[in-house]
This record gives sequence, C-alpha cells and structure tokens, in this order.
Amino acid sequence: MRKFGLVLLSFTLFISVASAQKHSLDKIAAVVGSSIILQSDIELKYGTYLAQGNPPNPDIKCEIAQQFITQKLLAAQAIIDSVDVKDDEVDADIDRRMRGMIQRAGSQDRLEQFLGRSVIQYKDEIRPDIKEELIAEKMRQKITTDINTTPEDIKRFFNAIPKDSLPTFNKTVEVGEIQFNPKLTEAEKSYYRSKAQELLDRIKKGEDFSALARLYSQDPVSALQGGDLGFADRSTYVKEFSAWAFRLKAGEFSPVFETDFGYHFLQVIERRGEQVHVRHILIVPAVTDASLQRAKAKADSVYDFLTKNNKITFSNAAAYYSDDKETKYNGGMMLNADNVETRTTYIPTDRLDPQIALTVDTMKVGSMSKPQLFTDAAGKKSYKILYLKSSVNAHKANLVDDYPKIKEYATNDKINRKVSEWFQKRRRQTFIKIDPQYQQCGGLKGWATPVDASATAEIKP
Repeated sequence: MRKFGLVLLSFTLFISVASAQKHSLDKIAAVVGSSIILQSDIELKYGTYLAQGNPPNPDIKCEIAQQFITQKLLAAQAIIDSVDVKDDEVDADIDRRMRGMIQRAGSQDRLEQFLGRSVIQYKDEIRPDIKEELIAEKMRQKITTDINTTPEDIKRFFNAIPKDSLPTFNKTVEVGEIQFNPKLTEAEKSYYRSKAQELLDRIKKGEDFSALARLYSQDPVSALQGGDLGFADRSTYVKEFSAWAFRLKAGEFSPVFETDFGYHFLQVIERRGEQVHVRHILIVPAVTDASLQRAKAKADSVYDFLTKNNKITFSNAAAYYSDDKETKYNGGMMLNADNVETRTTYIPTDRLDPQIALTVDTMKVGSMSKPQLFTDAAGKKSYKILYLKSSVNAHKANLVDDYPKIKEYATNDKINRKVSEWFQKRRRQTFIKIDPQYQQCGGLKGWATPVDASATAEIKP
C-alpha cells in the first residue's frame, strides 16, 4: 500500500505540474519542417514517465525530445506516402490508454481531479498527438517491411561480436503442460447465472448500469469505469463476447451468456465500422473444493494412463485432455511470453512462473511431473502435468544453442540500421531547429540544420 501511495502522490504531483506548464510555458523546444515541439509537451511526457513509478532522471527529457523529432519526421513522410490510420484505430488506442490511467489512479473521478478536466476533454486534447504517434509507427513499419534476415546475415552478425563481449544466457528450458481446470456442475453454476440475470433485470427496470457495475462486476479493470470497455474490434474479445457485441444495435442488451471468464451481459453503446463500444458486467463463479477434487482425479487418471502407455505421446495427450487453449494446440508446449512473435518455446527459467520453475528444476529431460496444484497470477487454480522437453544450462552465446535469439538480434540490428539510414537522409532534407537545451543531447548532436551564428540564440516562439 505504501508503494501505491507514493506512486499515486507522484501521479498527482507531476500531472498537475505538467498540466500547469502546458498552459504557462510557450517556449519552443524544436522546429521540424513546418511543425513545432513545445517545451510543455516534453514536460508533460516526462511527468507521465515519473507517474509510472520511474525514478527522476532529467536525461530522459533528451530521449523524449528525440522521440518527438523522429515522430515529426516520420509523420511528414507519411503524408507524402499516403500513410494514415483510421479514426477507429485512434479511438481504440486512446481508450486503451485511458483504461490504464484510470486503473493506476484508482477511479475515473480521481483521474479527472489529477488532470483538472474531464476524461472526455483530455481525450480530445491528446487525440491529435496520439494519431500522429500511430501514423509515425505505421510509417516506421513501412520503412522496414522488406527486411529479410538470411542464415548468412545471422552468421556474419554473430562473428562480428568480439569473443570477450559475447552475452551470457540464463538457463533455458522447453516445458510442456497438460492443464486440468476445476469445472463446476450446472447445479453449482446456476447461482452465478441467476446473480447475473438479477442484475440485468434491475438495469432493465431502470437502475443505473454504471453504478451496478462498480458495485458487482468482477472485471477488475472495467468495473472501475462502470463496466465501460471502450472501442475495440472483434479480435479483442473471446468469440462468445464478440458474437453478442457485434450482433446488437446501439442501446440493446445481450442476454446473460457464459465465457471462460464467467457469466456476462453487455450493452452496445456505439458501433463504428469494425469497432464497437460496449459496457458489461461480469460475475465469476467461485471454484469449489468439489470441483478441485474432480480436476485432481482427472489429472491423476491421465498421468497414470501416460506412464503406462508408451504409444501415446505427450503432445497428443495435451491436444486431447488439456484445458489450456494457448498450449493444447501447440503440442502442450509453452511459448516464451517475451517473444510471442517468433513463437519460440525456449524460455529462460527466470521468466517462468516461479511455481513451474521450481518443479522443472528437479526434473530430468524427457520426464513428466506428477499432477500438482498451481495458482496463476490472476488467482485461478488448476492441476498441471509438466513435461521437460529440453534444458540448456547458462552459457556463453553460440550459434548451436542460441540460433533463434541470435537471429532476433541480427534482425533488430538490420532494422535499426535501416531506420537510422532513413533518418540520416531525411533529416538532411528537412529544416530542423533545436533549442540549445537539447542540442547537446547525445542522440541529437548534429541533427539541427546548420544556420548562421544568430541561430545559436535561444529559440523564441
């Protein structure tokens, strides 16, 4: 609680200061072509950095200034190349950011006190900046879209690293799982369905949706906002939720329906193309001792079957028995959450769930663990059978054991080089003027367009 209080105090202080500066400062920090970057913009972003719990560091302002300048260059090129983002994309991104800010602040009312304005006003103020940021990111992706890393590139990149500078990688493992979730009987679930139906009936009779969501919804994020989920597309939600969200018209309510999260009902607020704005209430059924015992009995039965039948592979058993939708169609193998795009199954042990890491540490490669009860970060309990497919101890990087990692590094190196070359060329073609305060920043040295001596004076608005 003490840490939360300090972050909250920091959030209050710096948002307030930055807000005041936004109105009182008129100093221009930089000019990029026909665009300007205000000192107050940099201070506001620095305030957000502090509000996220980071330690004070004035050097961060240099990084922020460089981010703004590169964003302006990318956005200018995007206009030439007809790169744009849809309003729906901007709305969805703003809503996502606001949900995070409201969660950190504790409530929408408290956030509005910090900002000194309503959330609606604040969203209108930041919308142009967010849109430009999204356009700049899309332009950056376009610049690097044709990059391809060949095996020769990877080998050349690795060989260029001095032997005494090779990184040391932590112990890495490949772990499979068969998960058994506790499941309630229809009789056990009926109480929770009835509770959700009762709330829906109360709302239809005139009670306030937002008030009931704050009181009873068990979605920890949206409950703080009266059940509001903002704008999102179909891929954001599980299929049962999306089906109702995109079937209804504005103002209509869904019936109570079930997903893996529990029992919901929702109301559509607005629809914009392939984006929908909804609010919902979620009731989560509580796991019973009886349901845990049923999950354990099934896990024990499957474990006995696998240990006595060598013809059934772990991969097939996971596909048939596991309740984890993310791993069951991947042969039961867990993916590295820090590297989802490459879908690598190699996971450093320090990035594993501590409970799983502790179990795996006692296992031999090729072995299975007996069913054990695990509790995830959200507090959900399940029984798991673990399988250790491979294990590589901590070691100096090499192309045999670490090829996927080195490929990623080599690809990022090519991307960074191409982006850097693009900026070098682009900034020579664009007028850039930087306030002396930022001209000495390491990343911005030499970026300002050479002009006569009078330009070394402080930039005035």
